[in-house]
Amino acid sequence: MFYKFSAAFALVCTSVFAQAQSGVPAYQPSPVTVPDSASYLTRDGKVQIVGNDGWEEMMTKFDEFFLKTHPGFKRQFHTVMKGSSVAIPALQTGVSALSPMARAMWEDDRFSFHRLHGYDPLDIHIGYAAFGPRAGKKSPPWIYINAKNPLAGLTVEQIRQIFTDGAKGGTITRWSQLGVKGPWANRTIHVYGLDQGSGGTLAFRAQFLEDRTFTRSYEALPKAADLGQAIADDPYGIALLGFFDATANPNIKPLPVSEGRDAAFLLPTYENVAAERTPFPAYLHIYVNREPGKPMDPFVKEYVKMLLSEQGQAIIATQKDTDEGYVPLKPDKIADELRKLD
Repeated sequence: MFYKFSAAFALVCTSVFAQAQSGVPAYQPSPVTVPDSASYLTRDGKVQIVGNDGWEEMMTKFDEFFLKTHPGFKRQFHTVMKGSSVAIPALQTGVSALSPMARAMWEDDRFSFHRLHGYDPLDIHIGYAAFGPRAGKKSPPWIYINAKNPLAGLTVEQIRQIFTDGAKGGTITRWSQLGVKGPWANRTIHVYGLDQGSGGTLAFRAQFLEDRTFTRSYEALPKAADLGQAIADDPYGIALLGFFDATANPNIKPLPVSEGRDAAFLLPTYENVAAERTPFPAYLHIYVNREPGKPMDPFVKEYVKMLLSEQGQAIIATQKDTDEGYVPLKPDKIADELRKLD
């Protein structure tokens, strides 16, 4: 039996989730049970889910919807939303049914999980982790420069040439190499970022910078706020920044980025993120402990199927104006993620 949202909640979802939804299936619940032997049950028999703290409101809605659409499901949920850093360890040790995260797992997590199980956790994308810039709220990982810098934009390859050694076309070290004139023409580019060993920096480098070594002039600072201030104080600086309020300092600005010279230069606005047009997509991840060649845990499969349904995506859409700013997955990506469940 299929239970619909309340009328009020359905109205909210409809107004927020206005993008085209062709290819996003309506949720068709299947009966499912969780055996008493499941390692992720609490002592009082609740299904435990451990993950990112930014998901807390959204997870409550997911859990409520799952229970409404499964009247025969005899379990309740216990969520421990303490941050992405606790998600993979909880999955690895079996105390969480799945791992909701607002970033890709870091290499240390992957290594630890693989060492214990002999394989990597299955990664399923269900949406995007942020958009911006927007006042007082998080923007996704992006490239920033001083507000006075006249540079109009960069290609992904130029970013690689600035931030890393060994990129195609050689290293870019001066603003004149980017066509910037005036006081910038003969000045060295000052490259900033977070600690090179931090998980987020390593993940961005591996995913978008071809895992190349950062340039020797890369100056690491401890916090995003420190980086923002460094760029504000340094008209010749450029920084890789992520998940911070990009509007807090009026003396910095996000730089439009293009996939290539013939592609559009874009910022990570809601529309661009929702259409996955930006070159640095930051996903909402669900990690699952599934041994290759073996079926997925039936409950976990059913729950993830719900997240990738029209109704699950509508719940993600309600997060647009929250501090996190989560965005539903591009509709034509849904089928690819659903195939991972089989």
